[in-house]
Amino acid sequence: KIDFPLIGGVTIAGESASSAQRLIADALEKGGYIKKPQVNLIVRAYRSKQVSVLGQVNKPGKYPLETASTVSDLLAQAGGVTLEGADELTLIRNQDGKSQRTRIDTKSLFQDGKFDLNHQVMGGDVIFVPRAAVFYIYGEVQKPGAFRLEKNMNVMQALSLGGGITQRGTQKGIQIRRQGAEGQPVQLKAALTDPVREGDVVYVKESLF
Repeated sequence: KIDFPLIGGVTIAGESASSAQRLIADALEKGGYIKKPQVNLIVRAYRSKQVSVLGQVNKPGKYPLETASTVSDLLAQAGGVTLEGADELTLIRNQDGKSQRTRIDTKSLFQDGKFDLNHQVMGGDVIFVPRAAVFYIYGEVQKPGAFRLEKNMNVMQALSLGGGITQRGTQKGIQIRRQGAEGQPVQLKAALTDPVREGDVVYVKESLF
């Protein structure tokens, strides 16, 4: 609520700058103070209606909500997701004193056109884009290192990202080293069709012959 000369208090909370201008102009005209008034409202800062976009975006920060906006609108304002960003984000909303978290598959939203996932955002919302899950390839492969884990990836696809097995390596010597259910490291013999999980280490042994 702001105090304006002649008309007194005007409630503009939740309004955009343009609609607040109309409210003040209407009050001046209806009160008989000014005919066809022209009101220019300059907003120095938005406090109550902001959305935070955090994590793996190019321009993380707080963004004002002047009009009805969606998750994709805010991602665009934040410069989009970085190359290290995951294909899933979390929309966090405080409602009735409780934190609500909604996971949104951005790949389904943008590539598959599932626009029902493009939720409308509200003041105080937080959009968080985590870092993409990775796995590791070592041993007898052409390009050992860390790689982005894609959905439903198997060992064969993982090896292709690593440039394939070297001449000294063997498909019979592929192992997966991962964290067990209780946090202990486990080592598994892997087939080419076995799934790869986040944090897995795919290791290719050297052939004995």
